Amino acid sequence: MPARVSEALVLRSYPLKEADLIVSVLTRDQGKLRGVAKRARRLKSAFGSGLERLSHVKMSYFQRENRELVNLDSCELIHSQFGLLSDYAASVALDFLAEVSEQLLPAAEANERFFRLLLAVLDHLRSQREAGLWRAVTYFAYWAVRLAGILPELHVCLRCGTWLDDPESPQRAFYSRTEAGLYCGHCRQPNSWELTIESRAMAREMARLPIEKAAPGVFTRDTAADLRRYLIQRIEDALERKLLTAPVLEAC
Repeated sequence: MPARVSEALVLRSYPLKEADLIVSVLTRDQGKLRGVAKRARRLKSAFGSGLERLSHVKMSYFQRENRELVNLDSCELIHSQFGLLSDYAASVALDFLAEVSEQLLPAAEANERFFRLLLAVLDHLRSQREAGLWRAVTYFAYWAVRLAGILPELHVCLRCGTWLDDPESPQRAFYSRTEAGLYCGHCRQPNSWELTIESRAMAREMARLPIEKAAPGVFTRDTAADLRRYLIQRIEDALERKLLTAPVLEAC
């Protein structure tokens, strides 16, 4: 039974028996996998600290046919997120990235673009710390929704087809829980929220620029908060469940 070696990001782990762990990882070439790391909870383990949340590792594992769980053999740590854990907001942001990735991605379906997205966002978080936290979270949410294929058009009214991003006369846009798309002011639904012209422009920037160049300048929790709320709603609608980390993150 040949071993595989894959670059991977650890999404989640939880105990199994006395000394083992079940670990969910996102690999670059095989997509999301779950495996058993035997004796990983012992002091002398072949995994060391490599199974911490969102650690970037080179993972060695065995994969049997018709088995849901792979057997994790060892891992070599490439990047740790340990430096972010001293900051509460950054730690919650890591939880958010891991939860969305774990819940949104299908099993065993390669998605290198999502893998590269996570690497870029984590690198931005490590390099920018507090200054880059809300940009990283918003950028990740935008691209997670887009790569999952659940991002509606943001420039046209879902009901009447009005062009919302007319350069000469941009229109106000609104969204609700009951519909995925946007509505113009004339067609807006009851109990709706506005997605501002500024936030839609920021979404267009994020669509075409890498994270370090998108939305330059000060980016606080209030920046594009409406866009982030809209994207989280799209994720929750797709999952048919609430994200546990989203309200905690917004309260930071």
